[in-house]
Amino acid sequence: MKRVAAVCLLLSVGLGGSSVVAQEPAQAAALIAAADAAFDRWNRPFDFDAYRTRLETAIALWEEALPRIPSEDFAALSHTLNRLAQAYFELGEAYLTEPEEKEEAYGAGKDYALASLRLDPLFSEVEANDGFRAALRSASDVEAIFWYGNTLGVWLNYHQITAILGGVLDVLASYERAIELDETHLGGAPHRSMAALIAQAYFVISRSRHDAVDHYERSIEIDPAYLESYVNYAEHYAGPLGREDLYHDLLDTAIEMAADPQVMGAWPLYNALAIRRAWTMLP
Repeated sequence: MKRVAAVCLLLSVGLGGSSVVAQEPAQAAALIAAADAAFDRWNRPFDFDAYRTRLETAIALWEEALPRIPSEDFAALSHTLNRLAQAYFELGEAYLTEPEEKEEAYGAGKDYALASLRLDPLFSEVEANDGFRAALRSASDVEAIFWYGNTLGVWLNYHQITAILGGVLDVLASYERAIELDETHLGGAPHRSMAALIAQAYFVISRSRHDAVDHYERSIEIDPAYLESYVNYAEHYAGPLGREDLYHDLLDTAIEMAADPQVMGAWPLYNALAIRRAWTMLP
């Protein structure tokens, strides 16, 4: 992984019209299409271990495409940046094991999501006039907002001072705005992530720990087949509070649902991750 790509992109977008960015749009489109195909996990049998190669291939292709996308093609830029943010998050969550590698992946994802947010002139204007958090609350691209919050949230685990000095509040602002824009995004992901944030950092964001319940329940209501909702609910809320019955009910529900191939196929990567974690959480 090379963070240089993120830095170069931020510079080129900031310069607004670099000749490098404007080159080879046809090649960019072909690279993006190939990356999207490698990233896809719904139109072919999903193998968790084999998917790592496809995910890394997608990242390499999207990064190769970036300098070839014309600066005025905001749709292609935002698509590619958002996919890179998501893919680096998933690489860190699913496959990387060394702390340094995980931190680098989350940092790259954060930078790509931020570059996507800053494609919007309104975001940059609000940021300049009213500050970064106000800009987050004015943003309109739910994918960029959500992946910025998610990648920043895990990256802050390696940067505790930044977290204390306002990073966690930026994560909160991201999830709040994502919920406002589209609470159903990625199977209720904004609620699921908000629930995890409240359950683990309620004292930082001045919320009751029990507020997490509403967000967990809403994420399950939006998409019952997204098994991470049950496992997170058990791990971050029921377990720490000693709610043994709820803890076991949530894990048993997830494991029972995982026996259905249609459920596992709805969210192949995330459901595979969730069930692997669920089994380790059982006594």
